[in-house]
Amino acid sequence: QVQLVESGGGLVQPGGSLRLSCAASGFTISSYVMSWYRQAPGKERELVATITRAGGNTGYADSVKGRFTISGDTAKNTVYLQINSLKPEDTAVYYCNRRYRTLNWGQGTQVTVSS
Repeated sequence: QVQLVESGGGLVQPGGSLRLSCAASGFTISSYVMSWYRQAPGKERELVATITRAGGNTGYADSVKGRFTISGDTAKNTVYLQINSLKPEDTAVYYCNRRYRTLNWGQGTQVTVSS
């Protein structure tokens, strides 16, 4: 079964860090461009980070550049998002998906940044 399962979110104070995980099944992440997205309350889902096949290149939204790092572990078939220097405006549900030929969206993982 083709599936994406996100985890690792939580409640953190401003300036804190989290590492989000996206476990893929039913396909191999190294064969696809993979991305992380987020959706804040009342806003549309936005693309925040992308990693090309085999991790050769990465790209980030301007709002997260320098703070977020996307990576992949082909042995675990998992994509990660390291998020540092968290800000309240980073509060959102975070999702991963294939950048192209997207799959059904998973449940996401909630990140809440608050003091």
